[in-house]
Amino acid sequence: MSGNLTASTAASPAAPRTDVRAALLGGKTFKSLSEQKLSPREEKFERARQTLGFFLAPAVSIIFAFLPTGMEQTQQLLAAVLLGVIILWICEPVPIPVGGLIGVAAIVLLGVAPASDVLRPFGSTTIFTFIGAFILAAAMLKHGIAQRLAFAVLSIPGVAKSTYRVIVAFGLITCILSAFVSNTATVAMLMPTALGILAVIAKLMQDRGVVKADFDPLRLRVGAALMLMLAYGASVGGLLTPVGSPPNLIGRGLIEEATGIQISFVQWTATVAPICAAMFVVLALTMFLLNKPEIRRIEGVDEFIREQKAQQGKMSRAEVNTLIAFGLTVTLWLLPAFASLIAGPDSEMYTLLDDRLDEGIVAVIGASLLFILPTNWKERRATLTWGDAAKIDWGTIILFGTGIIFGALLSSTGLAETIGNAAAANLGVTNIVAITAFSAILAILISETTSNTASAAVVVPIVIPLCVAMGVDPLVPALAATFAASFGFMLPVSTPQNAIVYGSGTVPITRMVRTGFAFDILGAILIISIVPVMVGVVGLGG
Repeated sequence: MSGNLTASTAASPAAPRTDVRAALLGGKTFKSLSEQKLSPREEKFERARQTLGFFLAPAVSIIFAFLPTGMEQTQQLLAAVLLGVIILWICEPVPIPVGGLIGVAAIVLLGVAPASDVLRPFGSTTIFTFIGAFILAAAMLKHGIAQRLAFAVLSIPGVAKSTYRVIVAFGLITCILSAFVSNTATVAMLMPTALGILAVIAKLMQDRGVVKADFDPLRLRVGAALMLMLAYGASVGGLLTPVGSPPNLIGRGLIEEATGIQISFVQWTATVAPICAAMFVVLALTMFLLNKPEIRRIEGVDEFIREQKAQQGKMSRAEVNTLIAFGLTVTLWLLPAFASLIAGPDSEMYTLLDDRLDEGIVAVIGASLLFILPTNWKERRATLTWGDAAKIDWGTIILFGTGIIFGALLSSTGLAETIGNAAAANLGVTNIVAITAFSAILAILISETTSNTASAAVVVPIVIPLCVAMGVDPLVPALAATFAASFGFMLPVSTPQNAIVYGSGTVPITRMVRTGFAFDILGAILIISIVPVMVGVVGLGG
């Protein structure tokens, strides 16, 4: 490793020693080229990538805007802007959040939609979920909760002996939680723990000479693998239950309304379970092939963890308060899911809790407690100060806000439907296998540039009438589109969880694109091949 951070302490005049904790837990994200020290080869590549983006993004947008496509003007202009923004996100000539804002400004200036309509999604519940969850994460980091949780996970017998086991175990926990808690909430809750684990591993690698003293902890492959496992594992686990992810509820509702087939909680889980299991195995294999950890085994981890746990001592008042706020937030997030399990998704109890306990409002409530619960009542000192909260990653919040805007415009302008119909006509889909493949691939492509919720809301309504017009049962293609809508893995704006882990600063955009592209393809293959089989086994529609 050849990186060097500003947050370093001098171990010797010749070899400055990186402060691993400050680098990983200091909240520095979206580092531009000028903020990094790269090898000559890396610097040459990064400069070429950024230079390409400066000229390619506007050129592609301008050329596409004037092409005789036959599309409506607003749709063509939106597509032109979106193509330019995607290039800005991939080539990164400007910070990724700024690239999204440039696209938003261009949409308004070109008259695609008025500013009031374009900017409205910034007030969505997802944005407030981000803000509240990031403030909770800031408290966990400040008061050492993340490190305690990291040591607890690493203390599980056998786990700490292998970086591979640490990553797989972390992925399994994420999958299980995200089956009942929203994917966004799961990743927001576990990211501080993942950073704590990574800090421990990086420090051990540094102390034992596996990396140079002045290495950059944000550029470790093991860090990218751990964070991507967190994000992608949540997407996989979110498929397992109808309440695990918003696209599930949207897709199921549209399918039931169009076909009259009622899909129960058990039927859904039974249909998806083999897909989730296969996808997790593929995820782990893909992750380790493309992001192979620098080291497999590290001796002495158990002893190190025992020493650190002993030094931590009892939990402080601030740690207890943080856990109270965190626990209340998680409990309120879980209540609607428990109500659905106990009373059913159509019950008054579930409807009431689901309406009142909005995910974003719950996150804000939990975050607000941190400014109320005192650590010293006499001095009126709360668990968190606004100075601490102001340091959260606002760039990631802006980034995903722009993604929501593009998703809303894809739907409102009819561009998504135009893309779907044109693709279906040009690809000549004529049977259920072809339509299923088309549905899954289209959902994945749209989810790459917009939220998975928007992808399901756009693609499923396209697929169902297409199947009906061709005399094909829409159940399998619509289910494939619903599952595939959660498969946006290539870009930070593809899903909220992608944006969250990208905000950690440990996952370079190029590594996310490469890993996500591979998993997109493998996931599509699994969905296309397994869904028809499981629909027959479970007896849906039969």
